[in-house]
Amino acid sequence: MSTTPVQPPSGYRTFDLTLKRRIALSPSLLRLVFTGADVAQMSTLAPDQRVKLLFPAADGSLPALDPSLHWSEARRRLPPAQRPPMRTYTIRSLDRRVLEVSVDFVLHGVNGPASAWATQARPGNRLQMIAPNLAFVGDPGGYEWKPPQGLRRLLLVGDETALPAIAGILEQLADQTSTAQIEAFVEVPLAEDCLPLRLPSGARLHWLARDTLRCAQGQAMRQAVRERAWLPAMQWSAEGELDDVDVDREMLWEQASANDGAFHAWVAGESATVMDIRRFLIKERGLDRGCLSLMGYWRAGRVLD
Repeated sequence: MSTTPVQPPSGYRTFDLTLKRRIALSPSLLRLVFTGADVAQMSTLAPDQRVKLLFPAADGSLPALDPSLHWSEARRRLPPAQRPPMRTYTIRSLDRRVLEVSVDFVLHGVNGPASAWATQARPGNRLQMIAPNLAFVGDPGGYEWKPPQGLRRLLLVGDETALPAIAGILEQLADQTSTAQIEAFVEVPLAEDCLPLRLPSGARLHWLARDTLRCAQGQAMRQAVRERAWLPAMQWSAEGELDDVDVDREMLWEQASANDGAFHAWVAGESATVMDIRRFLIKERGLDRGCLSLMGYWRAGRVLD
């Protein structure tokens, strides 16, 4: 008698979630706390853990993904009219004991599926999340915060979309009583978006509010890295030669690989802005690419997901 082989658990799985409560953090930032029985089987491996959110149809119904297929293939096979909008977000917090997972949203009106849904959603509304599966044996990936052992200097740079990850990284380092010298620059739309964060001892957090600085999106991040951030002495190596990434066609996504903890930078935000910072750090400063994690979270005027 033949038996059907048991498929091992996948690294990511689909979670049906219900909105439990809304927490207004600032004029531009909203925290949504979700719950669901399956949250007990969710996992997160780093403060910048990425997940996919699948937004419901206009009538509130969730997509019927074929459970026998990988979630991405199941979504692709749905008729276009039934294919749910999908966006990438960061888990802000996960508490399996009380079945809660939180996600912070940047609000920019109702001109996109994520901001529109978050703006209008009320407790009881549902969506789906593609998140790491606790039952999976191994590392499912989906995060870039992998600092080297013996980290001595850290630079964190991001815009409002990277704020949840940066806040989580700072909190983790505070819990670990890190002795690294830490500097963080966070660009946000408004001065009122500068949130109180829990910091490691001695860490320096610089808020860059565009309304106060009267600057365009990404301008403050660029200027901070060029003029204010502590960087290693100018150096040069073959690694300084690199081609630019066409951020209108592909995602800029590079993970640090160096084991030396002398200097480590984690930079995320709008792709063209991160691209410019990448060019400055590597081509002009000659820094080793291995000490840089560079992530284009989004592209102005484009949808790259």
